[in-house]
This record gives sequence, structure tokens and C-alpha cells, in this order.
Amino acid sequence: MPEICPQCGLPKELCVCETIAKESQKILVSSEKKKFGKIYTLISGIDSKEIDLRDLAKKLKNKFACGGTAKKGHIELQGDHKQRVKDYLVHMGFAPETIEVR
Repeated sequence: MPEICPQCGLPKELCVCETIAKESQKILVSSEKKKFGKIYTLISGIDSKEIDLRDLAKKLKNKFACGGTAKKGHIELQGDHKQRVKDYLVHMGFAPETIEVR
């Protein structure tokens, strides 16, 4: 018997919880200068209860060939990747109107 999603009650292969969660996020992508003049791209506003931040950070780090981390409810990527992050998040299924780049 297939596993049942505890949130929507559908079988795991038909579950739409993550898709709905992606559309309801209000994401802010910004950059910050840290130690020694290094630039970091910060991605915040993603609800860690609905979307796995570590998995998302891993995908972003692999895509942009950079280091980074997921901590305190946001993702930090080494380097300035603001516009590329927005494009990739849209490609992953996040709604483009909910992503703000500063």
C-alpha cells in the first residue's frame, strides 16, 4: 500500500503539498558584503517547515558551483548570484511574482 501524505491525504506520488507551498512563498534575494570584502547572496522568506532548506541550498550550490549554507531560516551562497538565483527558482517551480531581488 502506498504511503499517504499527512497534510493533504493523497498518496505520496500524487502529493501536491510542495507545489502549493512553492507558490505561496514570499522570497527575498539580496546580496551582502561580509568579511574581507566577500559578497554573499542571501535568500530569505522560504518557510523551512514546508520546503527543505538544506536540499534547496544543495541544489543551488551545485547549480552555481559555489559554497554556501542553510542556517537560521535563510540560505547563503558565496558570490553575487542574485539574478541567476531568481531564474533558477522560477525554473524549480516558484512563482516569479513572489520573488523580489534587491
